[in-house]
Amino acid sequence: MSKNELRIQYSGLIIFGAQLISVVTGLAFTLLLTRTMSKAEYGVWNNIYDVIGYFLLFSGFIPFWAIRFVARGKEGATKTAFVANLTVAIASAAAYIPLAPLIAAVLHISQTSVYVLASGLIVTTFAVNTLESCLRAKIPQAIGYGLLFEEAIKLSLAYLFIVRFHQLFIGAMLSLILSASFQTLFYLTLLSKDLRQKTQWSYVREWLKGSTALLYNALGVQLANFVFIMLFIYGTDIGRGDYGAAAIFATIIGYSSSLAFALYPKVLAENSLREVTGSLKTVLMFGLPLAAIVISMSPSLLTVMKTTYRDSWPILVVLSIDALISLLSTFYTNVIYGVEKLDEGAKIPLRKLVKSKMFKLLTLPYIQAAITLPTTLYILTQFANRQPVQAGTYVAIIIMAAHATLFLLTYLIMGTSATIVVPWKSIGKYVFASTVTAVILYLLPHPSTLVLTFATVILGAAAYTALMMAIDEDARTLVRSILQEIRKQWAYRA
Repeated sequence: MSKNELRIQYSGLIIFGAQLISVVTGLAFTLLLTRTMSKAEYGVWNNIYDVIGYFLLFSGFIPFWAIRFVARGKEGATKTAFVANLTVAIASAAAYIPLAPLIAAVLHISQTSVYVLASGLIVTTFAVNTLESCLRAKIPQAIGYGLLFEEAIKLSLAYLFIVRFHQLFIGAMLSLILSASFQTLFYLTLLSKDLRQKTQWSYVREWLKGSTALLYNALGVQLANFVFIMLFIYGTDIGRGDYGAAAIFATIIGYSSSLAFALYPKVLAENSLREVTGSLKTVLMFGLPLAAIVISMSPSLLTVMKTTYRDSWPILVVLSIDALISLLSTFYTNVIYGVEKLDEGAKIPLRKLVKSKMFKLLTLPYIQAAITLPTTLYILTQFANRQPVQAGTYVAIIIMAAHATLFLLTYLIMGTSATIVVPWKSIGKYVFASTVTAVILYLLPHPSTLVLTFATVILGAAAYTALMMAIDEDARTLVRSILQEIRKQWAYRA
């Protein structure tokens, strides 16, 4: 195994491992909410994220370009990105604060103070997004450490505020804001050397020019996300809560994309696609069994949240399939972005950007919105009005169909610009082992307690691992690489 290959696998496995650990801490945080809140209140909690999403519209613009500049070694890119995006963050929060009470009133929500407090989450999200984009280009595994640091603080504060001080909504929001603030400080220490470099305002001019296309994309994304507001209105706050609970577990499948986290900046820096197929194999080696486990265990996983969520299992099944589709779309999109060279000289020519394949990808959310919005409105008003589980299931199906369409379009957009050799033989092995795992878990008794549910999940993961070690050489090589890296790190620290 080459050094470069090990670097991608090492950073990817660190982040993936951190995300799996965060599943435990994140679930503990969610349990503090779901077992204290009613389903309607949990729907309101999810709606807060839906609302502030419109004020996070600009949060990804500068990070999008920053990672490309940092990966190519442009002097001062990190400091410039952080200063510029923090300025935008403060402006976004300032615009949100006076509107928050009005939004809560329009939606007939009484927790106005929590909506106002969420302005702090806007600022920390901007900051974390910027610093993680810079770290991804330099030391991507540090993002895994930052995630663990943030999760530990968040859970500790949530316990203090919610359990000890009995501050439910306010306490939960404060724990999110404060933990993200500490995460920001941690990232700043890691990037302290880069932050001493001179600010290059010429970059900002280029980023703002290029961000006109990103604004176009972000508006499309938020337009498509309006389906969740529709779900809240027509499927009730309970329906939004059911969907949010299911989405927590479906999101775990998407964590597999982190196994190729370093691929994008590596393609940017080295202009090479030689490790793309290997990264795709690693992503699917973990993504497929995760989907199999979540689907086969969906009633039990939701019962862990609260027994009233058990009936939401159809939503989770559909969202799990959707997560696999989105996983592939994300992978192919990163490859296309990686081979794009229009900004290679630290200039972003707008005319070339509009004609690029990158811009075609940025247009896809409008196609999604064109599919999902009218369909959702019709289905919810005609067939699932005020029926929470049915409404959540229909919305999940509609979104899944739209994402499948976008994936096909992404593949067509890629064309000949990047040739990805699909490892069909390896994928066949992953599908076989995942199917066997799912059948085993389905045939076992479906537990309803936290301990037994996670014991069963671990059993499923062990069954898949044993099968893969028996039939796949890549799996055995990956395990050897992990053990080799552990020994190397241990010897280094000794």
